[in-house]
Amino acid sequence: MSGSIDRQLFGGALTVVLLNGAVDISELREIPDNQEVFAHPSTDQSMIIEILEYQQIEDKNAVSFHFHDIAESNDSSCSEVQITEEIPLQQISVKDCCSAWLLSGKQCIAKFNEQAKNTVNVHMALFRLPQFSTDILMSFNDPEYISASSSSHIPAEEYNKSQPWTLQQFKQSITTLKVLDTSIFG
Repeated sequence: MSGSIDRQLFGGALTVVLLNGAVDISELREIPDNQEVFAHPSTDQSMIIEILEYQQIEDKNAVSFHFHDIAESNDSSCSEVQITEEIPLQQISVKDCCSAWLLSGKQCIAKFNEQAKNTVNVHMALFRLPQFSTDILMSFNDPEYISASSSSHIPAEEYNKSQPWTLQQFKQSITTLKVLDTSIFG
């Protein structure tokens, strides 16, 4: 990917290619040990890579499960799955993966427990590794509407100047995720 950098995750156990300029949020605040969180330098977009417990549900339903679990954790006032599709294994770099899924949906959420609700397009890629009792989830949060009273609000003309990340760029990052050390899964 043009303008990108290979990032080590979880102490080098995983790697992924992210766009240059992605800010490592762990340098700004505490992040749970099972997450790596990156933010766009000037929009409210973010990308999260999580190592989660494998869910004992049918593969095609697992990504929706994680989507709704995140919506509940975020106190989303609305959540809607729009598209769920299987990712062909030959298109990804996670070699021990038994299936991979892509989901696109929307959630209405507030930031930092604010009253203002923002509409966020949530795109997720789920990599299933049952032999390690692990699901790896990559999420791309792409705000569609940010309330003027939200702490995240920036004027549209400034937002458009900042070259926001695209869904296509997220899909390219999905193909680059690699597991280098499976001992990370316990």
